[in-house]
Amino acid sequence: MKKISLMLVFIGTVLYSKVCAQLPQNTTASFEAQGVATTKDAVPFWMRSNRYGSIPLPGQSASFLAAIRKEYAIKQSNSQDYRKRILEWGYGLEVRANVGNSSNLQVIEANIKTRWKIFQLKVGRSKDVMGFVGDTTLSSGSFAQSGNALGIPKIEISIPDYWSLPFFNGLFAIKGTFSHGWMANLTPNFPVEDTKGVIDPKLDVLDSYLHQKSFYGRLGRENWKLKLYGGFSHQATWGDEKKYYGNLYTLSKFQTFLYVAQGKVYTAPGIAGSKMGNQLGSIDVAGEYDFTNLNIKIYRQFFYDIGGLSKLANVSDGLNGITFKNKKFNEDAINGINWKTLLFEFFYSFNQGGVAGSPYTRSGPEDYYNNYFYKEGWSYKGEGLGNPLITSRKYAKPGQESRSYANFINNRVIAYHVGADGKIKDLAVAFRATYSDNYGTFNTSPYYKLAGDTYVTQNENLFKNVKQFSLKLETEKQWKNNTSFGIALGADVGDLLPNSFGVILKLKKEIL
Repeated sequence: MKKISLMLVFIGTVLYSKVCAQLPQNTTASFEAQGVATTKDAVPFWMRSNRYGSIPLPGQSASFLAAIRKEYAIKQSNSQDYRKRILEWGYGLEVRANVGNSSNLQVIEANIKTRWKIFQLKVGRSKDVMGFVGDTTLSSGSFAQSGNALGIPKIEISIPDYWSLPFFNGLFAIKGTFSHGWMANLTPNFPVEDTKGVIDPKLDVLDSYLHQKSFYGRLGRENWKLKLYGGFSHQATWGDEKKYYGNLYTLSKFQTFLYVAQGKVYTAPGIAGSKMGNQLGSIDVAGEYDFTNLNIKIYRQFFYDIGGLSKLANVSDGLNGITFKNKKFNEDAINGINWKTLLFEFFYSFNQGGVAGSPYTRSGPEDYYNNYFYKEGWSYKGEGLGNPLITSRKYAKPGQESRSYANFINNRVIAYHVGADGKIKDLAVAFRATYSDNYGTFNTSPYYKLAGDTYVTQNENLFKNVKQFSLKLETEKQWKNNTSFGIALGADVGDLLPNSFGVILKLKKEIL
């Protein structure tokens, strides 16, 4: 197997370089070969998280990645050339092949996009993050969509870049998205009893969709030192309600979509009133200031899942961050220490509107990412779509208490996270480290808030509160002809995840 892998690296590198030697304008391509060695049955947290589903196999393996992308010719939305250009188009394709004790092929990205003036239409799978973070490559991850899982295939209409409104001389700017995606087959949680005999007990999967939208605004002209931001994102998984509820369900598919998009409650005889689908998102605020040599950005994401935020029940939960960016960073510098970005985050999801003294809510604690209707909760292809610090059953160390319906067995988290990147002489360096206290879910805590203000206490089947530390250090050195060699080290120590260590050796060729 190792000889075959090495041969594939050599042949693939040669062929890929020949094929991509003459690329069209604004097109880039790359080929990367990786040698991977991790602790048996466990890939360290920061080697698998927020990688858009591009995950190596555990143990000893080899990985091969190939990508080609075409970007727009004009990137600045405020330029005259941008405004005059009638239509542009681009695309992205990235695949990953893993070879080890088993093998798989992953399509990480496959999309085509076109832009007309300020509007963009994009179709396919892409690398998307939803919500304010200081730096997507260093952050612990947005609550709504962090880039942890493979992209959901979708059609998206958007204003991708902030567009300055023509009145008030550009004081206000907006951007936003509206998407319809395909989640494929999801598994429903069935009621314990079916007294009406309507629900088919053999029904095991539902054809499901994604509804996603966002809207963000900026206060401050583009050349101002101080700018303020605010907005929201809204995600919902839905579909096949008629198949699930049978004749009890009275809405058409289009009517269901309207209920989903509005976050509207549906009720009917025999069906308890609830918002349609699995709905969640974040309300985001941020501010940034441009100094002469430094940019500072402060941000916060407020979480919502089943409505607690509207009563301020879980207002203390959120992702808080500050990012420092060095405006004097020189990519070509080869002397001394040249830092680029420094990021600090505090992630808090302990409250959920379920702690003693929380405001009244009809629906009980938020139970982030879990859902009464879908067993998978807020996940896609086995990976969580949101912040990976909320732990799914798939990755938790065996032995922790959980409830059978909950895919995410640990969503009450208090975490401290730091990320940094830059250069040491001619060596590019990136670092992530996270410490967390983990408390399971309210269903596995000593006290549990039911709907309203009713609390119950539990003495058995409780989640054991545990600590966890995860880190990753990555270095890369550029050689001639856009070739680079890199090393990544990752480790997990604690009682939430299996203790693990991993190393990845990377050889990459870029064609620009």
